[in-house]
Amino acid sequence: MYMTMRKSRLTVTVDTELVAAGNAAVREGMADSLSGWVNEALSARAARDRRLAAMTEAITAYEAEFGEITEAEMAAQHRADRAAATVVRGQSGRSGRSGQPR
Repeated sequence: MYMTMRKSRLTVTVDTELVAAGNAAVREGMADSLSGWVNEALSARAARDRRLAAMTEAITAYEAEFGEITEAEMAAQHRADRAAATVVRGQSGRSGRSGQPR
């Protein structure tokens, strides 16, 4: 996701490993530039923060109307979700690629 708005110059301090990862992404053709790679990461973080804020708002509204969601309700929903899930990577307990049990 690339933003098309006007760009601003920014000076930041970043972990060396992240700079190396960004430069590797550029070398491998996964990003046009280090700036573009960082811009995409910031854009993804902003989108994630917006989704989390929307989820918080939805949960707050639900709990205001129906009461606090209990641990028991969450556990019951977790069990229901697991029961309804479709296994797409094989059965639990089967050997993985290495031949070792999971």
